Amino acid sequence: MIFTTPHCFFSCSTSLPFSLSKKPSFFLSKKPRLSTWVSSRIRSSSLCTASLITSPDSFEVGRLIGSYGFMNVTSYSGFQSGADLEFSSGDLGQLRVQDVGEGSVKIRLYEGRIAQGPFKGTPVIFKVYPGQRAAGIEADMMAANELNAHAFLQSSSEGISKNLLLLLGGFETKTGEQWLAFRDNGKYSAADFAKATSEKISRARSLQEKPWNPFEQAQAFKRRTYFVIRLFQGAMNGLAYMHNHERLHQSLGPASVILNTIVERDAVYLVPKLRDLAFSVDISFSSLEEGPSTFSEDLWRRASSAGAFTPMERRSFGIADDIYEAGLLFAYLAFVPFCEAGIMDGFSLQRLLESTFKLDVMATREYCLADDRLLEAVKFLDLGDAAGWKLLQAMLNPDFRKRPIAEAVANHRFLTANVL
Repeated sequence: MIFTTPHCFFSCSTSLPFSLSKKPSFFLSKKPRLSTWVSSRIRSSSLCTASLITSPDSFEVGRLIGSYGFMNVTSYSGFQSGADLEFSSGDLGQLRVQDVGEGSVKIRLYEGRIAQGPFKGTPVIFKVYPGQRAAGIEADMMAANELNAHAFLQSSSEGISKNLLLLLGGFETKTGEQWLAFRDNGKYSAADFAKATSEKISRARSLQEKPWNPFEQAQAFKRRTYFVIRLFQGAMNGLAYMHNHERLHQSLGPASVILNTIVERDAVYLVPKLRDLAFSVDISFSSLEEGPSTFSEDLWRRASSAGAFTPMERRSFGIADDIYEAGLLFAYLAFVPFCEAGIMDGFSLQRLLESTFKLDVMATREYCLADDRLLEAVKFLDLGDAAGWKLLQAMLNPDFRKRPIAEAVANHRFLTANVL
C-alpha cells in the first residue's frame, strides 16, 4: 500500500496516544479534504493542538476483520395513528419515524499495531473510510466528523471516559482513503454478544436427551442478567459523558457498543465502549447559535416540528433523541440475548413497540407474556417490581420532554440495585 506524505493530526492535553440506528440523511455541499477540515477545527480549539504527526510508517496493518455500511434517512413522517396510517396532529413532533436506505459509505476494519515510538506494540483497530471516488464527499465528512468528535472528547480536563473508544491518530492514502486508528479494546460488539447468546440458547434447547438442570438454568439467567446490566450501564455512562461534554452520539445501537469480552462468567471484567461517532452532533450553545450543519440539519428540523425552537429547547431535544435510541438498545438487550436465535431482532422489536403498541410498554409486556418464547425477556424486565419495564417506558416516552437524561438512566435502580 502506498501512502501520501503524513498529515498533521492532533495531540491533546490527556495521556494520548494509547469505534436499528437512526442515521441522518446527507444534504451535501462542497467540503475540504479531511486533513484540511480537521486541522482548521483543531486550531480553533483551546484544548487541542495539532502537534502530533502520525504517519503510515507509525503503524503495521494486519488482517481484514470485518466491514459494515450505514443507513441514510431518506424521509421523516409523523407518528402513525390508526390502521389506515393517517397522521394524528396531536402526535406530530412527539415521535418520528423514518424511511431508511442503504448508504454508499462502506467501512472496513483491520487489525494492526503501533510500529515505533514509546507505544510500540500497542494493538489498534483501523477504521477505513473509502475515498471520494468510491463513496463521494460524505465519506470524508463522516471521517472528519468522527475524528473531530474524538479529539474534542479526549481533550477534556476531566480525563477520558473509560466507556468511549480511544482514538490514537490516522492518515490518508494516495487513493483518498481515511484511516483512523483506535486502541484495540475488543473486536466484539453488543450485537455479537446477543447473536452468540441466542444461538447458545437454541443449541441448549435442541438437546432432547434430558431436561436442562433447573439450578443451572437459574444460574445462567443470573449470569446473563448481570452481564446485560453491566453492558447497558457502561454504554449509558459513555453516553452521559458525551452529553455532559456537549456531544450527541446520534448513531447508538448494538453494533456501536464494543466489548472486551462476551463471556458471561467474565462480566466483572466487562468494559463496554461506545464507538461510531461519525454522526455526532455538537450541542454547545455556540454551535447551536451558528445554525445547522450537515449532520444536524434533520435533527433540528425534527426539533422544530416538536416545538423546540430556542437553543436550550433544541439541546434538550437532541439529548432526548439519543435517549430514545438508547431505549431501543435497552429493549434489544432485554430481548435478543434472552430468546432463541431468530425469535426476535432489532427491527421486529422496534416495529412491535412503535407500530403495534404505540409505545405502550406495559401493553407490550402483556403481549409477550402470551408467547412462551419471550418469557425469559419478560422475566428479566420484571426484576425489581418491573423496574426494567418502567425504565424502558421512560426512555421511550413519546414526549421528548419527559425522557430521563443519560446520567439518570445509568443510576436507575434497575441498573444499580441488586435486582437479582
